[in-house]
Amino acid sequence: MNLSLEYKIREPKVILDKNPVLLLLHGYGSNEADLFSFATELPNEYYIISARAPYDLQYGSYAWYAINFDADQNKFSDNDQARISRDVIAGFIDELVANYPIDIQNVNLIGFSQGSILSYAVALSYPEKVNKVVAMSGYLNLEIVTEDYLKNNLSKLKIFASHGTVDQVIPVDWARKTPGILEKLGVAITYKEYPVGHGVAPQNFFDFKNWLSGK
Repeated sequence: MNLSLEYKIREPKVILDKNPVLLLLHGYGSNEADLFSFATELPNEYYIISARAPYDLQYGSYAWYAINFDADQNKFSDNDQARISRDVIAGFIDELVANYPIDIQNVNLIGFSQGSILSYAVALSYPEKVNKVVAMSGYLNLEIVTEDYLKNNLSKLKIFASHGTVDQVIPVDWARKTPGILEKLGVAITYKEYPVGHGVAPQNFFDFKNWLSGK
């Protein structure tokens, strides 16, 4: 079937009338195979779907939006592209629900880095489409959330956020601001840090898996 994003899929090993889904969103310069390597370790009742970002950086690398440098080597994100990707992901969720027997009440996002930044944006912009979010090594960028997001009912969202304390790509200070903002919005958030750089520690993986299962 021809959906708006390329993706890899692992069908659930336990078939229910409608199965929950974990939608994996990779980081800048990666591809859909990256987080999909986790698939065998994730709970059996989920569809595991790993999406490929729409912007091609060549050689099997993709991005959800461009990161540019100015003359002083300050990097800045292309927020217009990020907003487009936000809406593409929201539309992709609708396509998945239309094409697979997915429980519309149990659509969950797992994002790393840029994929994590987009996961926050999709969840706050379209909370009716998202149940839980695992946001690893990212931060909340309110500039790429829909303008009227404060009108949304955010009370059902649940978020697990994590960051490496020595992350050299996205400073941990950026991530530390996120829980306070989300708590003010009434969003349930669990926040953890690990003594790693820009990557996923084994303990991080173990913790979010337990969190997903409600342990």
